[in-house]
Amino acid sequence: MKRFYWSILGVMVLFLLSLSACKNPKSQLTSSQKQEILKDPDLFHKEFQLLTDIIVQDIFSPPVASRIYVYPCIAAYEVMADNYTELTSLEGQLNGLGKINAKKSDQKISSELAAVVAFLETGKQLVFSQELIEGELKELKKKLLNKGIEKELLDASFEVGKLYAQKIITWSQKDNYAETRSATKYSFSDEPGKWIPTPPAFMEGIEPNWRNMRTMVIGELAQFQPLAPTQFSLEKSSQFFQEVLEVKTAVDTATQEQKNIAAFWDCNPYVMNVTGHTMFAAKKITPGGHWMGITSIAAQQSRLPMKKSIEIHTLTAIAIYDAFISCWDEKYRSNLVRPETLIHTEIDQDWMPFLQTPPFPEHTSGHSVISTTAAEILTAYFGENYAYQDDVEVKYGLPARSFESFRAAASEAAISRLYGGIHFRPAIDDGVVQGQKIGRYVLGKLVTRGK
Repeated sequence: MKRFYWSILGVMVLFLLSLSACKNPKSQLTSSQKQEILKDPDLFHKEFQLLTDIIVQDIFSPPVASRIYVYPCIAAYEVMADNYTELTSLEGQLNGLGKINAKKSDQKISSELAAVVAFLETGKQLVFSQELIEGELKELKKKLLNKGIEKELLDASFEVGKLYAQKIITWSQKDNYAETRSATKYSFSDEPGKWIPTPPAFMEGIEPNWRNMRTMVIGELAQFQPLAPTQFSLEKSSQFFQEVLEVKTAVDTATQEQKNIAAFWDCNPYVMNVTGHTMFAAKKITPGGHWMGITSIAAQQSRLPMKKSIEIHTLTAIAIYDAFISCWDEKYRSNLVRPETLIHTEIDQDWMPFLQTPPFPEHTSGHSVISTTAAEILTAYFGENYAYQDDVEVKYGLPARSFESFRAAASEAAISRLYGGIHFRPAIDDGVVQGQKIGRYVLGKLVTRGK
Protein backbone atom coordinates (compact mmCIF):
# COMPACT_ATOMS: atom_id res chain seq x y z
CA MET A 1 0.00 0.00 0.00
CA LYS A 2 2.84 2.37 0.85
CA ARG A 3 4.43 1.68 -2.52
CA PHE A 4 1.15 2.63 -4.17
CA TYR A 5 0.99 5.97 -2.34
CA TRP A 6 4.63 6.73 -3.11
CA SER A 7 3.99 5.87 -6.74
CA ILE A 8 1.00 8.21 -6.89
CA LEU A 9 3.02 10.93 -5.15
CA GLY A 10 5.83 10.54 -7.69
CA VAL A 11 3.41 10.88 -10.59
CA MET A 12 1.94 14.05 -9.05
CA VAL A 13 5.39 15.58 -8.56
CA LEU A 14 6.32 14.87 -12.16
CA PHE A 15 3.00 16.33 -13.31
CA LEU A 16 3.53 19.52 -11.29
CA LEU A 17 7.08 19.87 -12.58
CA SER A 18 5.88 19.51 -16.16
CA LEU A 19 3.17 22.10 -15.51
CA SER A 20 5.77 24.46 -14.08
CA ALA A 21 7.97 24.01 -17.14
CA CYS A 22 5.03 24.82 -19.42
CA LYS A 23 4.22 27.94 -17.44
CA ASN A 24 7.84 29.04 -17.39
CA PRO A 25 9.00 29.46 -21.02
CA LYS A 26 12.41 30.61 -19.80
CA SER A 27 13.64 27.05 -19.51
CA GLN A 28 12.46 26.33 -23.05
CA LEU A 29 14.38 29.14 -24.77
CA THR A 30 17.44 28.25 -26.79
CA SER A 31 20.44 30.54 -27.12
CA SER A 32 19.36 31.57 -30.62
CA GLN A 33 15.84 32.40 -29.38
CA LYS A 34 17.28 34.63 -26.68
CA GLN A 35 19.39 36.40 -29.30
CA GLU A 36 16.29 36.85 -31.42
CA ILE A 37 14.55 38.59 -28.51
CA LEU A 38 17.48 40.93 -27.90
CA LYS A 39 18.00 41.72 -31.58
CA ASP A 40 14.34 42.38 -32.36
CA PRO A 41 14.31 45.86 -34.02
CA ASP A 42 10.90 46.52 -32.45
CA LEU A 43 12.76 46.79 -29.15
CA PHE A 44 14.35 49.98 -30.49
CA HIS A 45 11.24 51.24 -32.32
CA LYS A 46 9.15 50.98 -29.16
CA GLU A 47 11.58 53.09 -27.15
CA PHE A 48 11.96 55.58 -29.98
CA GLN A 49 8.19 56.09 -29.97
CA LEU A 50 8.30 56.58 -26.22
CA LEU A 51 10.81 59.40 -26.64
CA THR A 52 8.59 61.04 -29.27
CA ASP A 53 5.56 60.78 -26.97
CA ILE A 54 7.51 62.45 -24.16
CA ILE A 55 8.73 65.25 -26.46
CA VAL A 56 5.11 65.94 -27.40
CA GLN A 57 3.93 65.74 -23.80
CA ASP A 58 6.65 68.07 -22.52
CA ILE A 59 5.95 70.56 -25.38
CA PHE A 60 9.48 71.15 -26.63
CA SER A 61 10.05 73.61 -29.46
CA PRO A 62 11.00 72.18 -32.88
CA PRO A 63 14.72 73.11 -32.59
CA VAL A 64 15.00 71.76 -29.04
CA ALA A 65 13.16 68.59 -30.05
CA SER A 66 15.78 67.99 -32.75
CA ARG A 67 18.44 68.08 -30.03
CA ILE A 68 16.51 65.57 -27.93
CA TYR A 69 16.39 63.17 -30.88
CA VAL A 70 19.97 63.46 -32.05
CA TYR A 71 22.00 62.71 -28.91
CA PRO A 72 20.17 59.49 -27.94
CA CYS A 73 20.46 58.26 -31.54
CA ILE A 74 24.20 58.95 -31.60
CA ALA A 75 24.64 57.15 -28.25
CA ALA A 76 22.84 54.08 -29.60
CA TYR A 77 24.75 54.21 -32.88
CA GLU A 78 28.15 54.39 -31.20
CA VAL A 79 27.38 51.26 -29.20
CA MET A 80 26.59 49.44 -32.42
CA ALA A 81 29.58 50.86 -34.29
CA ASP A 82 31.92 49.68 -31.54
CA ASN A 83 30.53 46.16 -31.77
CA TYR A 84 29.83 45.67 -35.49
CA THR A 85 32.82 46.00 -37.82
CA GLU A 86 30.68 47.03 -40.82
CA LEU A 87 29.66 50.23 -39.03
CA THR A 88 32.05 53.17 -38.72
CA SER A 89 32.18 55.25 -35.56
CA LEU A 90 31.25 58.92 -35.81
CA GLU A 91 34.31 59.77 -33.73
CA GLY A 92 36.10 62.65 -35.44
CA GLN A 93 33.25 63.05 -37.94
CA LEU A 94 30.94 65.02 -35.65
CA ASN A 95 32.13 68.33 -34.26
CA GLY A 96 33.85 67.79 -30.93
CA LEU A 97 33.09 64.06 -30.68
CA GLY A 98 36.06 62.06 -29.41
CA LYS A 99 36.52 58.36 -28.70
CA ILE A 100 33.63 56.83 -26.79
CA ASN A 101 34.16 53.04 -26.61
CA ALA A 102 33.02 52.20 -23.09
CA LYS A 103 33.02 48.40 -23.24
CA LYS A 104 35.75 46.24 -21.75
CA SER A 105 37.30 43.93 -24.34
CA ASP A 106 36.29 40.74 -22.51
CA GLN A 107 32.87 41.97 -21.39
CA LYS A 108 29.94 39.87 -22.61
CA ILE A 109 26.99 42.06 -23.54
CA SER A 110 24.10 42.28 -25.95
CA SER A 111 25.12 45.15 -28.27
CA GLU A 112 21.50 45.75 -29.26
CA LEU A 113 20.28 45.94 -25.68
CA ALA A 114 23.18 48.19 -24.66
CA ALA A 115 22.32 50.48 -27.60
CA VAL A 116 18.67 50.71 -26.53
CA VAL A 117 19.72 51.44 -22.95
CA ALA A 118 22.17 54.11 -24.15
CA PHE A 119 19.32 55.65 -26.17
CA LEU A 120 16.97 55.75 -23.18
CA GLU A 121 19.57 56.88 -20.64
CA THR A 122 20.66 59.74 -22.92
CA GLY A 123 17.10 60.77 -23.66
CA LYS A 124 16.29 60.73 -19.96
CA GLN A 125 18.78 63.53 -19.33
CA LEU A 126 17.24 65.76 -22.02
CA VAL A 127 13.52 65.72 -21.17
CA PHE A 128 11.38 66.93 -18.29
CA SER A 129 9.43 63.69 -17.75
CA GLN A 130 12.47 61.70 -16.71
CA GLU A 131 10.43 59.40 -14.48
CA LEU A 132 8.73 57.92 -17.57
CA ILE A 133 12.04 56.80 -19.03
CA GLU A 134 13.32 55.62 -15.66
CA GLY A 135 10.20 53.51 -15.29
CA GLU A 136 10.63 52.13 -18.81
CA LEU A 137 14.22 51.10 -18.10
CA LYS A 138 13.12 49.16 -15.01
CA GLU A 139 10.24 47.55 -16.87
CA LEU A 140 12.50 46.62 -19.79
CA LYS A 141 14.93 44.76 -17.54
CA LYS A 142 12.07 43.02 -15.74
CA LYS A 143 10.43 41.87 -19.01
CA LEU A 144 13.68 40.53 -20.44
CA LEU A 145 14.49 38.73 -17.21
CA ASN A 146 11.04 37.11 -17.29
CA LYS A 147 11.66 36.02 -20.88
CA GLY A 148 14.70 34.07 -19.80
CA ILE A 149 17.58 36.45 -20.53
CA GLU A 150 20.38 35.90 -18.00
CA LYS A 151 20.66 38.51 -15.27
CA GLU A 152 24.44 38.76 -15.74
CA LEU A 153 24.03 39.62 -19.43
CA LEU A 154 21.28 42.13 -18.65
CA ASP A 155 23.32 43.83 -15.93
CA ALA A 156 26.42 44.09 -18.12
CA SER A 157 24.45 45.41 -21.11
CA PHE A 158 22.66 48.01 -18.98
CA GLU A 159 25.97 49.06 -17.44
CA VAL A 160 27.64 49.56 -20.83
CA GLY A 161 24.63 51.39 -22.26
CA LYS A 162 24.65 53.77 -19.31
CA LEU A 163 28.38 54.45 -19.76
CA TYR A 164 27.89 55.38 -23.41
CA ALA A 165 25.03 57.66 -22.42
CA GLN A 166 27.17 59.41 -19.83
CA LYS A 167 29.89 60.10 -22.39
CA ILE A 168 27.42 61.43 -24.95
CA ILE A 169 25.75 63.64 -22.35
CA THR A 170 29.17 65.04 -21.36
CA TRP A 171 29.82 65.86 -25.02
CA SER A 172 26.36 67.41 -25.38
CA GLN A 173 27.02 69.78 -22.50
CA LYS A 174 29.52 71.66 -24.67
CA ASP A 175 27.08 72.45 -27.50
CA ASN A 176 26.13 75.92 -26.13
CA TYR A 177 22.61 74.84 -25.18
CA ALA A 178 23.01 75.99 -21.57
CA GLU A 179 24.35 79.33 -22.77
CA THR A 180 21.36 79.88 -25.06
CA ARG A 181 19.01 79.41 -22.09
CA SER A 182 20.33 82.57 -20.48
CA ALA A 183 21.12 84.54 -23.66
CA THR A 184 19.32 87.74 -24.59
CA LYS A 185 15.73 87.21 -25.68
CA TYR A 186 14.31 88.43 -28.97
CA SER A 187 13.92 92.20 -29.06
CA PHE A 188 10.98 93.46 -31.08
CA SER A 189 11.54 96.16 -33.67
CA ASP A 190 9.21 98.92 -34.86
CA GLU A 191 10.86 98.83 -38.27
CA PRO A 192 8.32 98.03 -41.01
CA GLY A 193 8.52 94.48 -42.27
CA LYS A 194 10.12 93.01 -39.14
CA TRP A 195 8.56 90.10 -37.28
CA ILE A 196 6.19 90.71 -34.41
CA PRO A 197 4.21 88.15 -32.36
CA THR A 198 0.99 86.81 -33.86
CA PRO A 199 -2.39 85.83 -32.40
CA PRO A 200 -3.87 84.23 -30.45
CA ALA A 201 -1.10 83.83 -27.86
CA PHE A 202 1.29 86.56 -29.12
CA MET A 203 4.21 84.46 -27.90
CA GLU A 204 7.75 85.80 -27.90
CA GLY A 205 10.19 84.60 -30.56
CA ILE A 206 11.23 80.97 -30.00
CA GLU A 207 14.97 80.20 -29.84
CA PRO A 208 16.41 83.45 -31.25
CA ASN A 209 19.92 82.26 -30.31
CA TRP A 210 19.73 78.78 -31.84
CA ARG A 211 22.25 79.83 -34.50
CA ASN A 212 24.88 79.74 -31.74
CA MET A 213 24.44 76.01 -31.15
CA ARG A 214 27.33 73.75 -32.10
CA THR A 215 26.48 71.97 -35.33
CA MET A 216 27.04 68.27 -35.86
CA VAL A 217 28.55 68.26 -39.36
CA ILE A 218 28.27 71.58 -41.15
CA GLY A 219 30.95 74.19 -40.58
CA GLU A 220 30.27 77.81 -41.48
CA LEU A 221 26.54 78.53 -41.53
CA ALA A 222 27.13 81.07 -44.30
CA GLN A 223 27.65 78.27 -46.83
CA PHE A 224 23.97 77.35 -46.48
CA GLN A 225 22.59 80.87 -46.23
CA PRO A 226 19.59 81.06 -48.58
CA LEU A 227 18.57 83.90 -50.83
CA ALA A 228 17.25 86.91 -48.96
CA PRO A 229 13.47 87.34 -48.96
CA THR A 230 11.82 89.67 -51.45
CA GLN A 231 12.43 93.31 -50.59
CA PHE A 232 9.72 94.53 -48.25
CA SER A 233 7.23 96.94 -49.77
CA LEU A 234 3.56 97.74 -49.25
CA GLU A 235 3.22 99.29 -52.66
CA LYS A 236 0.29 97.52 -54.31
CA SER A 237 2.31 96.90 -57.47
CA SER A 238 5.39 95.55 -55.66
CA GLN A 239 6.53 91.93 -55.83
CA PHE A 240 6.34 91.65 -52.06
CA PHE A 241 2.72 92.81 -51.89
CA GLN A 242 1.82 90.30 -54.59
CA GLU A 243 3.29 87.61 -52.38
CA VAL A 244 1.06 88.82 -49.54
CA LEU A 245 -1.98 88.59 -51.80
CA GLU A 246 -0.93 85.10 -52.93
CA VAL A 247 -1.09 83.84 -49.35
CA LYS A 248 -4.52 85.36 -48.75
CA THR A 249 -5.87 83.95 -52.01
CA ALA A 250 -4.41 80.50 -51.30
CA VAL A 251 -6.31 80.30 -48.01
CA ASP A 252 -9.52 81.89 -49.29
CA THR A 253 -9.76 79.53 -52.28
CA ALA A 254 -8.25 76.39 -50.75
CA THR A 255 -9.82 73.10 -51.79
CA GLN A 256 -10.64 70.44 -49.22
CA GLU A 257 -7.60 68.45 -50.33
CA GLN A 258 -5.35 71.49 -49.84
CA LYS A 259 -6.81 71.96 -46.36
CA ASN A 260 -6.15 68.28 -45.63
CA ILE A 261 -2.53 68.73 -46.73
CA ALA A 262 -2.09 71.82 -44.57
CA ALA A 263 -3.56 70.10 -41.52
CA PHE A 264 -1.50 66.94 -42.02
CA TRP A 265 1.79 68.83 -42.02
CA ASP A 266 0.89 71.41 -39.36
CA CYS A 267 3.30 69.96 -36.76
CA ASN A 268 3.03 73.06 -34.54
CA PRO A 269 3.52 72.22 -30.84
CA TYR A 270 2.49 75.78 -29.95
CA VAL A 271 -1.10 75.73 -31.22
CA MET A 272 -3.28 77.50 -28.65
CA ASN A 273 -7.00 76.83 -28.35
CA VAL A 274 -9.06 79.73 -27.04
CA THR A 275 -12.43 79.18 -25.36
CA GLY A 276 -13.80 82.33 -23.78
CA HIS A 277 -11.11 83.52 -21.37
CA THR A 278 -9.39 80.13 -21.33
CA MET A 279 -6.38 79.30 -23.47
CA PHE A 280 -4.75 75.87 -23.61
CA ALA A 281 -2.16 74.21 -25.81
CA ALA A 282 -2.95 71.41 -28.25
CA LYS A 283 -0.01 69.01 -28.06
CA LYS A 284 1.35 68.11 -31.48
CA ILE A 285 4.42 66.50 -32.99
CA THR A 286 7.18 68.76 -34.34
CA PRO A 287 8.31 68.83 -38.01
CA GLY A 288 11.48 66.97 -37.05
CA GLY A 289 9.46 64.49 -35.02
CA HIS A 290 7.20 63.84 -38.00
CA TRP A 291 10.18 63.01 -40.22
CA MET A 292 11.79 60.86 -37.54
CA GLY A 293 8.46 59.02 -37.49
CA ILE A 294 8.66 58.57 -41.26
CA THR A 295 12.15 57.15 -40.76
CA SER A 296 10.71 54.58 -38.37
CA ILE A 297 7.96 53.69 -40.86
CA ALA A 298 10.52 53.04 -43.61
CA ALA A 299 12.82 51.07 -41.31
CA GLN A 300 9.98 48.83 -40.17
CA GLN A 301 8.50 48.47 -43.65
CA SER A 302 11.93 47.43 -44.97
CA ARG A 303 12.40 45.05 -42.03
CA LEU A 304 15.78 46.52 -41.24
CA PRO A 305 17.77 44.79 -38.50
CA MET A 306 18.27 46.92 -35.43
CA LYS A 307 21.80 48.02 -36.34
CA LYS A 308 20.63 49.41 -39.69
CA SER A 309 17.53 50.96 -38.17
CA ILE A 310 19.66 52.79 -35.60
CA GLU A 311 22.02 53.84 -38.39
CA ILE A 312 19.33 55.53 -40.51
CA HIS A 313 17.63 57.10 -37.49
CA THR A 314 20.98 58.58 -36.50
CA LEU A 315 21.79 59.92 -39.97
CA THR A 316 18.35 61.52 -40.25
CA ALA A 317 18.50 63.00 -36.76
CA ILE A 318 21.93 64.54 -37.40
CA ALA A 319 20.82 66.12 -40.68
CA ILE A 320 17.60 67.49 -39.15
CA TYR A 321 19.50 68.93 -36.18
CA ASP A 322 21.94 70.81 -38.40
CA ALA A 323 19.10 71.92 -40.69
CA PHE A 324 17.32 73.57 -37.76
CA ILE A 325 20.44 75.53 -36.85
CA SER A 326 20.86 76.72 -40.43
CA CYS A 327 17.19 77.61 -40.79
CA TRP A 328 17.02 79.49 -37.48
CA ASP A 329 20.18 81.37 -38.42
CA GLU A 330 18.32 82.79 -41.42
CA LYS A 331 15.04 83.34 -39.59
CA TYR A 332 16.52 85.77 -37.09
CA ARG A 333 18.84 87.39 -39.62
CA SER A 334 16.15 88.37 -42.14
CA ASN A 335 13.61 88.65 -39.29
CA LEU A 336 10.73 88.99 -41.72
CA VAL A 337 7.12 89.65 -40.75
CA ARG A 338 4.54 86.87 -41.16
CA PRO A 339 1.73 87.03 -43.76
CA GLU A 340 -0.96 87.11 -41.08
CA THR A 341 0.33 90.38 -39.64
CA LEU A 342 0.31 92.23 -42.97
CA ILE A 343 -3.03 90.87 -44.15
CA HIS A 344 -4.55 92.07 -40.89
CA THR A 345 -3.05 95.55 -41.11
CA GLU A 346 -3.20 96.13 -44.86
CA ILE A 347 -6.11 94.12 -46.28
CA ASP A 348 -8.55 92.48 -43.88
CA GLN A 349 -8.33 92.71 -40.11
CA ASP A 350 -10.72 89.77 -39.67
CA TRP A 351 -8.80 87.39 -41.96
CA MET A 352 -7.49 84.17 -40.40
CA PRO A 353 -4.88 81.74 -41.75
CA PHE A 354 -6.02 78.13 -41.95
CA LEU A 355 -3.15 77.11 -39.65
CA GLN A 356 -2.08 78.97 -36.54
CA THR A 357 1.10 80.97 -37.21
CA PRO A 358 4.10 79.60 -35.23
CA PRO A 359 5.97 82.03 -32.92
CA PHE A 360 9.11 82.84 -34.92
CA PRO A 361 10.04 84.85 -38.04
CA GLU A 362 9.03 84.02 -41.60
CA HIS A 363 12.04 83.29 -43.79
CA THR A 364 12.85 80.47 -44.48
CA SER A 365 10.07 77.95 -43.89
CA GLY A 366 11.25 75.49 -41.26
CA HIS A 367 9.14 72.64 -42.59
CA SER A 368 10.45 73.23 -46.11
CA VAL A 369 14.06 73.07 -44.90
CA ILE A 370 13.62 70.16 -42.50
CA SER A 371 11.42 68.05 -44.77
CA THR A 372 13.71 68.43 -47.77
CA THR A 373 16.81 67.69 -45.70
CA ALA A 374 15.28 64.52 -44.27
CA ALA A 375 14.00 63.44 -47.68
CA GLU A 376 17.51 63.67 -49.12
CA ILE A 377 18.87 61.39 -46.39
CA LEU A 378 16.05 58.86 -46.66
CA THR A 379 16.14 58.80 -50.47
CA ALA A 380 19.86 58.05 -50.43
CA TYR A 381 19.27 55.19 -47.96
CA PHE A 382 16.05 53.59 -49.24
CA GLY A 383 15.93 54.66 -52.89
CA GLU A 384 14.29 57.17 -55.23
CA ASN A 385 10.80 55.68 -55.51
CA TYR A 386 10.17 54.32 -52.05
CA ALA A 387 6.39 54.22 -51.56
CA TYR A 388 4.97 54.23 -48.04
CA GLN A 389 1.95 55.20 -46.00
CA ASP A 390 2.53 57.95 -43.47
CA ASP A 391 0.43 57.27 -40.38
CA VAL A 392 2.52 59.40 -38.00
CA GLU A 393 -0.36 61.84 -37.46
CA VAL A 394 -3.07 59.22 -36.87
CA LYS A 395 -2.62 59.37 -33.09
CA TYR A 396 -3.19 63.14 -33.33
CA GLY A 397 -6.52 62.69 -35.07
CA LEU A 398 -5.49 62.91 -38.72
CA PRO A 399 -5.86 60.17 -41.36
CA ALA A 400 -2.82 58.55 -42.96
CA ARG A 401 -1.53 59.76 -46.32
CA SER A 402 0.29 57.74 -48.97
CA PHE A 403 3.37 58.90 -50.86
CA GLU A 404 5.31 57.53 -53.82
CA SER A 405 8.62 58.86 -52.53
CA PHE A 406 10.21 60.83 -49.71
CA ARG A 407 10.80 63.77 -52.02
CA ALA A 408 7.10 63.81 -52.97
CA ALA A 409 6.25 63.97 -49.27
CA ALA A 410 8.76 66.77 -48.67
CA SER A 411 7.35 68.74 -51.59
CA GLU A 412 3.85 68.41 -50.14
CA ALA A 413 5.08 69.44 -46.69
CA ALA A 414 6.67 72.56 -48.18
CA ILE A 415 3.63 73.75 -50.15
CA SER A 416 1.40 73.02 -47.14
CA ARG A 417 2.74 76.24 -45.60
CA LEU A 418 1.14 78.27 -48.40
CA TYR A 419 -2.17 76.39 -48.13
CA GLY A 420 -2.08 77.01 -44.39
CA GLY A 421 -1.48 80.74 -44.80
CA ILE A 422 1.65 80.91 -42.69
CA HIS A 423 4.47 81.43 -45.24
CA PHE A 424 5.22 83.46 -48.34
CA ARG A 425 6.26 81.63 -51.49
CA PRO A 426 10.02 82.52 -51.31
CA ALA A 427 10.26 81.10 -47.77
CA ILE A 428 8.98 77.82 -49.18
CA ASP A 429 11.01 77.68 -52.39
CA ASP A 430 14.23 78.96 -50.85
CA GLY A 431 13.73 76.64 -47.90
CA VAL A 432 13.58 73.66 -50.25
CA VAL A 433 16.90 74.66 -51.85
CA GLN A 434 18.45 75.20 -48.43
CA GLY A 435 17.29 71.75 -47.29
CA GLN A 436 18.66 70.07 -50.42
CA LYS A 437 22.07 71.61 -49.86
CA ILE A 438 22.21 70.56 -46.21
CA GLY A 439 21.01 67.02 -46.84
CA ARG A 440 23.50 66.44 -49.64
CA TYR A 441 26.33 67.98 -47.63
CA VAL A 442 25.66 65.68 -44.66
CA LEU A 443 25.56 62.66 -46.97
CA GLY A 444 28.89 63.70 -48.48
CA LYS A 445 30.58 64.22 -45.10
CA LEU A 446 29.38 61.35 -42.91
CA VAL A 447 30.69 57.81 -43.34
CA THR A 448 28.80 55.05 -41.53
CA ARG A 449 29.88 52.10 -43.70
CA GLY A 450 33.54 51.24 -44.29
CA LYS A 451 36.55 53.53 -44.21
